[in-house]
Amino acid sequence: MFSLHDIPFSYRGSWFDVSPVIAEKTYAEDLHLVSHQTGMHPVVRFLPWHDDARADTRVTATPSRLTWHSDGGRVELAYENPETIRLRGDGLGLRIEVAAGVLTPFTGSYLFHDPVAGAHVLTSYETGRRYRITVLTGEITGLAGVEALGHGDRHLTLPAGTGWEIAIEEYRTGRPPFRSSLGFDEVAAAAAARFAAFADAVAPWRSSRTPAAELAAYVLWSATVDPAGMVNRPAVLMSKHWMDKVWSWDHCFNALALAAGEPGLSWDQFQLPFDHQDPTGALPDSIAHSEVLHNFVKPPIHGWALRRLRGQLHLDPEQLSETYKRLAAWTRFWLDQRRVTGHRLPHYQHGNDSGWDNATTFDDDRVIETADLAAFLILQLRELTSLAGELGRPADAQEWETTADSLRDALLTELWQDSRFVSAAARTGKLRASSSLLDLMPIVLGDDLPADVRAHLATRIEQHLTAHGLATEPTTSPHYAADGYWRGPIWAPATVLIEDGLRRAGYPALADTISDRFRALCEKSGFAENFDAETGKGLRDRAYTWTASSYLILAAAYEQHPRSGSLTSGRRQ
Repeated sequence: MFSLHDIPFSYRGSWFDVSPVIAEKTYAEDLHLVSHQTGMHPVVRFLPWHDDARADTRVTATPSRLTWHSDGGRVELAYENPETIRLRGDGLGLRIEVAAGVLTPFTGSYLFHDPVAGAHVLTSYETGRRYRITVLTGEITGLAGVEALGHGDRHLTLPAGTGWEIAIEEYRTGRPPFRSSLGFDEVAAAAAARFAAFADAVAPWRSSRTPAAELAAYVLWSATVDPAGMVNRPAVLMSKHWMDKVWSWDHCFNALALAAGEPGLSWDQFQLPFDHQDPTGALPDSIAHSEVLHNFVKPPIHGWALRRLRGQLHLDPEQLSETYKRLAAWTRFWLDQRRVTGHRLPHYQHGNDSGWDNATTFDDDRVIETADLAAFLILQLRELTSLAGELGRPADAQEWETTADSLRDALLTELWQDSRFVSAAARTGKLRASSSLLDLMPIVLGDDLPADVRAHLATRIEQHLTAHGLATEPTTSPHYAADGYWRGPIWAPATVLIEDGLRRAGYPALADTISDRFRALCEKSGFAENFDAETGKGLRDRAYTWTASSYLILAAAYEQHPRSGSLTSGRRQ
């Protein structure tokens, strides 16, 4: 079981969930049906009902069944398919209230009875969808607001004391009346079987040593949506709370976690942002159901991720060729669009471009050449070199290799100062060192760095290590903030990238410690967007898929090699 306060109840492929979370950091008293089409919108609220009043209940949830319990009975909810939920009551009633209190020409929901389907339907301006409520057994004993305009209460009530069952569907404009040959228990059993098959595929190695693996799998499974709107492929959203998008580096961690067990879904995750690549080769900042944002970009970790994916996925020549073109264009964007004339190093235009939005690296200047960006591009150039060779493009391979060597030389000669990496203002060249973990990210280059550089980075990384993992800003820093986003909290992507880099740099013991502490953190505090570095408390969005994926990545390596497990095990070196 899991807490709905932390993780929404949903189903693979569905664009809606059942949760008390109805907006950013906003928790309602009651559970709502919340849709993520055209944004995050609460559509209806569910109120357990008895004696014409809201009943006191407790709620439990498993991956296949959500239940309201009271002394006098219960209401159960299960998904029949991505667009349909079934609800039934035994001794407990349910009032279904329209969440929007007013219907205007452009907002709210209109409730009416459809005489063709013999069901009640509400249309939502916010989601642009319809929600049909069909009574399967029993009868509605209370109605309000049917065909009402403007302000007013809109609800329908199923009675306590007698058994009842309904179906609620989310759909566009028209469909045949609801019919099902399955009973409620069969529906719930089918959902349980589908999730179990997914968990067995992505985490077949799980054991008592990795107790959070099944819940991590559920976070991914339940956050997956079918293609719709701007989302051209099955997509694992970052969350079905308010972070209901795909950002153009988060997706890499989900792809890696899915690769061994769900290769098709994994490959879709990697390719999603590339479907929206612009003419310069830039990837979008994020993709949601009804928007693609290009105001920022995200760091080019895609060469790093592809290297690892290729060790697990069987990609055909057509896939390799298409991916090579896309990755080459993304790399050329950084080399052509983000290098000042005469400069060898590319730059970010804002902290958001780095993915570390408010890291202290960006406190003085925003448009800066940073060591992490150069390191990621070097890895990407190395992967392009390998791909070009495999695809029979020797001239391209030589060009990518030469560019990688030049960028590595620039990184070490221009940004390695006084035994640490610094950043440089792109316009003035002013150098600055910060205390952010971001400045230590070049450890991802592993043994491509000189031994003394690796040693200094490993020592500084240890200074960020708390009992729970890697703080993005040292807890002793005057800039540290417990809930400061990238100014202190522990984040999953930084953990995975650094853990992998340390192994390839020759520091497996430190990598083991980082992995152990992060896994223990997730086992204690779940899969939050980030965590308080001192207490381990989960912060912000509490059901974040890249956190769940990072746990699965590290847990899989640990299960396979308990004390020396490497993210590179079984991969091409």
